[in-house]
Amino acid sequence: MTKEKVDEIHRAVTKFIVKDLHPFSTVESPSFREMSSALNPRYQPPSRDALSNTLIPAWYCVEKSNLIQNLAQVNKVAITCDGWTSIAQDHFLTVTVHYIYKGKMKQNVLSTEAVYESQTGPVVAKEISSVVEQFHLGGKIIAATVDNACNMDVALKKLDFLKVGCFAHTLNLAAQKVYDIPAVSSWCAKIRSVVVWLKRSSLSKTVLREKQRILNLPEHNVILDVKTRWNSLFLMVERFMEQFDAIQVAALDQRLRKPMEKDKLERFTHTDLIKAEEFIKCMQVLYTSTMCVSSDKSPTCSQIIPILAKLEAHFSRCDEDSVFTSSIKEKVWGSLQKRYQDENLQKFLKEATMMDPRFKGRLAGEAATDIWDRLEKAAVANATVAVAQPPTEDPKAHSEVDDADMDKPEKYLSKVQKSPLEKLFEDEDRELQQAASQVGRVPSITEQVHKELQIYKRLPGITSGQDPVAWWWSKRDTLPNLSALSEKYLCVPASSTPSESVFFCAGHAISQERCRIAPEKANMIIFLQKNC
Repeated sequence: MTKEKVDEIHRAVTKFIVKDLHPFSTVESPSFREMSSALNPRYQPPSRDALSNTLIPAWYCVEKSNLIQNLAQVNKVAITCDGWTSIAQDHFLTVTVHYIYKGKMKQNVLSTEAVYESQTGPVVAKEISSVVEQFHLGGKIIAATVDNACNMDVALKKLDFLKVGCFAHTLNLAAQKVYDIPAVSSWCAKIRSVVVWLKRSSLSKTVLREKQRILNLPEHNVILDVKTRWNSLFLMVERFMEQFDAIQVAALDQRLRKPMEKDKLERFTHTDLIKAEEFIKCMQVLYTSTMCVSSDKSPTCSQIIPILAKLEAHFSRCDEDSVFTSSIKEKVWGSLQKRYQDENLQKFLKEATMMDPRFKGRLAGEAATDIWDRLEKAAVANATVAVAQPPTEDPKAHSEVDDADMDKPEKYLSKVQKSPLEKLFEDEDRELQQAASQVGRVPSITEQVHKELQIYKRLPGITSGQDPVAWWWSKRDTLPNLSALSEKYLCVPASSTPSESVFFCAGHAISQERCRIAPEKANMIIFLQKNC
């Protein structure tokens, strides 16, 4: 086999191991060697050592270099950071980068490196700074989206990055506040006891499936809430109400009735049923909001202010609310209204909302006027930096009159003796020349930005299902300055979910079966698995 062919197959084998997270020892297993021999008897698979120490590092270096080159073409990026502890008790810090390139939102995993020091703010700041330097992102970072941990707050202040608190994490903290309400706690304990009993009984699943088929209900399992799992209480109650008829009928079945009576499960009353309906109606919006900012479509921070406004209206207490509903609304909104109070962050989020064509009309009044003024100044500053310095004129350029100057009336007239008719209508000719120069004059950056803002304000908004990044890319010719400015705001994610989703991959890369893998190799595998 030629060297080129061997290298090609080596790359394919390396990709197979990395992308599917197979153990390195796979390449030395008899079954893999047998399959390789059957496919191509002349090919000799790499050894475990060659795969680990040569092929994977070489691929990692190439892809890392490519990513650095791609990021060099971008002027504005945002990052997310989060920590994770592996099954081997190694602590890792993951940093992801988010940016807009040619009308598309891009995201990449920069690093998932082990940290061997105490996770204090200065240590986290040092690790983030190291990653930023590796990928040459100094001066490009607009903001960092992180959870509400104190060490992250200290780290970002030390790095002088604008901190955007993870909105999904904020919503989850608000949802967990309902556990502190005695009425809700005692009520959901009844549901939880039934769910636990159904999950513990081996016969209950069979009986419940029979009743679901008879009642034409979806054949879903009941869900047990876990306090640390986002929206799990809402999902437990919603699924319980969906399957309530089947659960009731199953409880009356002779195969389950006696065991349930023996365990003295508390009965679910009509009042409890009404509370469940009220709970679902009240918490549905919070669950939907969490799903909005946790999706894979790179939700931007421009969603935060509109969603908070919608939640404020929803959780405002009214006269028709029961005591049960009022207590939930008070707890949830009491938690949410304390968030995002930093003045600089408030300004940034409101500006981001205005730069999102889906929500630009949601803010009005004097506050909106102030935001538009700030955006105009930001666009002018952004355009001024982007525009190259004009070339300096040669002072000798106008010392002589040449053929090119004869084509320019204003220069020709200044050099040639005027006729009597021109002297007579000198004032009128001067006014005509000034008017002509005004028509041909290139407007200043400030005038261009002001005009673009007026056009943008008059344009109709787009629906929430459309992509604001793609919309701005389509307007890059008519609104070039605002289109460039939009990248500053729309590249910032609303939640740190991208960092946390990396830990799912990391959990497979450093699993129980391969917990002895070196952290450096784990970083390479996660980088390649998520970026390639």
